[in-house]
Amino acid sequence: MAAVQQVTLSNGVEIPQVGLGVWEVPADQVQQNVETALELGYRHIDTAAAYGNEEGVGAALRATGLNRKDIFITTKLRNGDQGYDQAFVAFDDSLKHLGLDYVDLYLIHWPSPKRNLYVQSWAALEKIYEDGGARAIGVANFLPEYLNVLLDGSDIAPVINQFELHPTFQQAEVERVSKNEGLAVEAYSPLGRGVDLKEPEVLDVASRYDATPAQVVLAWHMAHGRIVIPKSVNRARMEENINSVDVHLSGDDVALIDSLERGNLQVFDPREAEFSQIR
Repeated sequence: MAAVQQVTLSNGVEIPQVGLGVWEVPADQVQQNVETALELGYRHIDTAAAYGNEEGVGAALRATGLNRKDIFITTKLRNGDQGYDQAFVAFDDSLKHLGLDYVDLYLIHWPSPKRNLYVQSWAALEKIYEDGGARAIGVANFLPEYLNVLLDGSDIAPVINQFELHPTFQQAEVERVSKNEGLAVEAYSPLGRGVDLKEPEVLDVASRYDATPAQVVLAWHMAHGRIVIPKSVNRARMEENINSVDVHLSGDDVALIDSLERGNLQVFDPREAEFSQIR
């Protein structure tokens, strides 16, 4: 099995640097997907209430018989559940769906600025953390303008900011501000939903390292100290992704991939993502 490094968050909790994301994995497929990942050596699974597949993630953990303490589980608060009181109800629902007594990381999924409830929601996450419901708390998709407001109005700082980040959409300012404030950076859609794997520079680097394009891009992320959660339901690709930990790029090749930035947003703009996420 690949030896995945641990990243130490600001509160001392360790998170495996490579995890499995399960966004858009159907509820009736996610249990097998996660079981395969755990068999391959993944110990970090990223889900969310909005994905509608928390039950399958929990079922996979129980089916494998692995020690709960060895698996890092992230879930997230939906936009439609934001608010102080609502967040507690939503968190309890997530625990029930997962069949767990606690999660390792609980995130506010989007800032949803028009709702303007993320500061109140964060206060609930602080209480959840203090009560032991989550070993760590953080945010997702928080641009600097939202992160700064949250930090000014909170007693406990987030330990992580999870956002879209890949070679053609690097969000350098979001990463810079997050890291300056002590937050770890976690990249979702780290491969640019497959689009970035076709970049000539990525293909060139891959050929020189006897690696796949996906492994090169994930190695680039890890060279920058980021946590990555690539999604796949294909066993061979899942194995390929976790084995990216064995690829170590030179500084010149990291810089070459750095040069691919072109503002290629693949998912949603956090300023406009106001959907409830409740189906």
